[in-house]
Amino acid sequence: MLRQVADGVLVHQSEFLQSNAVVVQGRAGVLLIDPGVQDHEMACLANDLSDVSQTVVAGFSTHPHWDHLLWHARLGAAPRYGTARCAATVRARLSDAGAKARVAELIPPDIVEQVPLDLLGLITGLPADTARIPWDGPEVRIVEHHAHAPGHAALLIKERGVLVAGDMLSDVLIPMLDLSGAAGPIEDYLAALRLLEGTVGDVAVVVPGHGSIGGADQLRARIEQDRVYVLALHEAHDPSDPRLGPSAYGKDFLPNVHERQLQHLARRG
Repeated sequence: MLRQVADGVLVHQSEFLQSNAVVVQGRAGVLLIDPGVQDHEMACLANDLSDVSQTVVAGFSTHPHWDHLLWHARLGAAPRYGTARCAATVRARLSDAGAKARVAELIPPDIVEQVPLDLLGLITGLPADTARIPWDGPEVRIVEHHAHAPGHAALLIKERGVLVAGDMLSDVLIPMLDLSGAAGPIEDYLAALRLLEGTVGDVAVVVPGHGSIGGADQLRARIEQDRVYVLALHEAHDPSDPRLGPSAYGKDFLPNVHERQLQHLARRG
């Protein structure tokens, strides 16, 4: 079910990792950001939009990970965008016949049958350095950086006071660095946090890719919490992060993610 978080901005949360799909109302329809994960959830989202006579006129994927590249036929055939680097990464990863089978192996087995892959990754890369999403609605500024994944973008809807953070600033997930070949994953993450910090004065609501929606105070707190975690990784210290605690949301998998990041950075020296 859609939940309004700001004027003209609504969120639909998936069962999978508390994934947030974001709907921004425009003049002729809506912009849909990271539309969801499971088939029935995206169908529900399509129903909710139909019930209020809204159609999707544009889509956007914040970064090139499978759970942010999905789509449902009932959402229509609107253009779906990403940054130039995001789209290039998607094309490279999905360029051969076995790509979708590899993606399916990444999906938890309990939901893999419910994840529609037919329209996976059909996004158009916006020209490099594009500052705004091209659509007939409130200005949506693209804040591109190199943390978490190639071509990752946060989206600032200044008119509505909303920052859509993609896979950053979560209250339930630790920062996950891009370890796929980035030259300086620590430096990239810290630089991205500085970019997001620059939006603080314009933001009343932050929507992470996974987790709870927060207010302006939470935006500041989450930036600082993520910075402390990343610096602890850099120094190979115990981050004492509550998101890694025994009662935390990701207690069954996040400690392993944390350990893999430590090991990878140690190998890099």
